[in-house]
Amino acid sequence: MTDLHLWLRHEVRPTERRTPIVPSDARRLVESGVTLTVEESPQRIFPIEEYEAVGARVAPAGSWVSAPPQAVILGLKELPDGPDRLAHRHIFFGHAYKRQPGAAGLLRRFAAGGGTLLDLEYLVDDTGRRLAAFGYWAGYLGAALAVLQQRGRLGAPLTPTSKEELDARLRPVAGDADFTALVIGALGRSGRGARAALQAAGVEPTCWDLDETRNLDRPALLAHDVLVNCVLATTPVPPFVREADLDDPARRLRTLSDVTCDVGSPLNVLPVYDRTTEWDDPVRRLRKEPPLDLIAIDNLPSLLPRESSEDFSGSLRPLLLDFGAGGPWGRAVDRFHQASREHGIAEGELPHD
Repeated sequence: MTDLHLWLRHEVRPTERRTPIVPSDARRLVESGVTLTVEESPQRIFPIEEYEAVGARVAPAGSWVSAPPQAVILGLKELPDGPDRLAHRHIFFGHAYKRQPGAAGLLRRFAAGGGTLLDLEYLVDDTGRRLAAFGYWAGYLGAALAVLQQRGRLGAPLTPTSKEELDARLRPVAGDADFTALVIGALGRSGRGARAALQAAGVEPTCWDLDETRNLDRPALLAHDVLVNCVLATTPVPPFVREADLDDPARRLRTLSDVTCDVGSPLNVLPVYDRTTEWDDPVRRLRKEPPLDLIAIDNLPSLLPRESSEDFSGSLRPLLLDFGAGGPWGRAVDRFHQASREHGIAEGELPHD
């Protein structure tokens, strides 16, 4: 049994349809003694009735701000702009530990309220391996969208779908021209997903990982039609694609899909764009002649919300059942304090206006 009170919040981003806990895993949490409150959410792929049926309490969207102090607030993507003081423990992808835009402001909100960010990206074992991730599905969708764009079949706006429907769209049809594709970070979770999507599309990709990027063969990179970047850099590395490369007369590259989306971070390996793309407008043209198109969507797995949520929830549930001060959660707390120190933020500091 556990005294954990978990509060599953509504996602404020309109295109976020995933959930970190699906109803079948919610049942197991409740049966194990977890108090589970689930906020109503019009876009979540699983309706609120399925959570209520397994014993979860129901609360209005956004009511986490007045949740009991001991409640642990669980989500996926960014918090709303308010309140200025965050008093709870929050579990979500904060994107605040690599000096991304807005990182200091978010950390100051936690410092001001005495709360803690338990960042899902830094929920790791003692070897540093992530324990719950959407990487496979991010890679799958990043490559899938690149294929559709390269073949002239990527429409807008993007809408959530199922893997079965997506795979049907990926299959080559008469008249499709052959093209070459390169996956960088091919051995990781995202890379495996990207390779699987390309194979479903009838494309056998070139696969690069650490060995190939230590001494990058830039002409070979630019000789591919499609590049899918799946590298999540943790230390500075030379960029894979630079501004000068976009104007290289030998460039064959036409479609660049950045699964990682580290835009604004000093660790960004593709520093050739300054903002992500969105579901309504998923492709940005970086060069007109010869054309080079960018896809950089930072919640790709939400396009397969059921499959990606079920996969992620299955990994997160046992970690929640073992929620406590040590192990992965202790490491997540330590990383939060380290990041705050790196930003020069002290506990109790008020956010800047």
